[in-house]
Amino acid sequence: MPTLSRKTLAFFAWLVGLFVVWIDQLSKAYVSGAFAVGETLPVIKGVLHLSLVHNTGVAFGLFRDHNTLLSILSLAVIIYIARDSLSRKKDRNLCRRVALGLILGGASGNLIDRIRLGYIVDFLDFRVWPVFNIADSAITIGIILLAIEILFQSGRVTRNVSHTS
Repeated sequence: MPTLSRKTLAFFAWLVGLFVVWIDQLSKAYVSGAFAVGETLPVIKGVLHLSLVHNTGVAFGLFRDHNTLLSILSLAVIIYIARDSLSRKKDRNLCRRVALGLILGGASGNLIDRIRLGYIVDFLDFRVWPVFNIADSAITIGIILLAIEILFQSGRVTRNVSHTS
């Protein structure tokens, strides 16, 4: 299997991030135009609803009405990932690059809402979990991929150390 260059992997990660922003903003625009705040539509009754919520906080409604602080923190995360993790590192790990692209895209999508609207548009409602959006999903999947990568990385290090003893 051919090895992808560092530049190709970085470009792919940027594409993942841009795709997340695009689909996130498109889905939020659609739901915002089709629903009133608080309105809900069962897609699978009792399981999945589309429910328009304006969220001024972060996950689980924490830190409500701290838009400036949350925007600054989001921007710091975006700059860190964009500068240090996608562009400068010389690793060739596709999983890590995709994970960082997902997090970058999700954080950017939600930051666009914060700056443009003063709140984040949430609409995916599974009834047993707080309402969320595509950007939140991308961030969560990216973090899970990074955690899996870290676990496998530490497993390889542990195995290598035990074999050399």
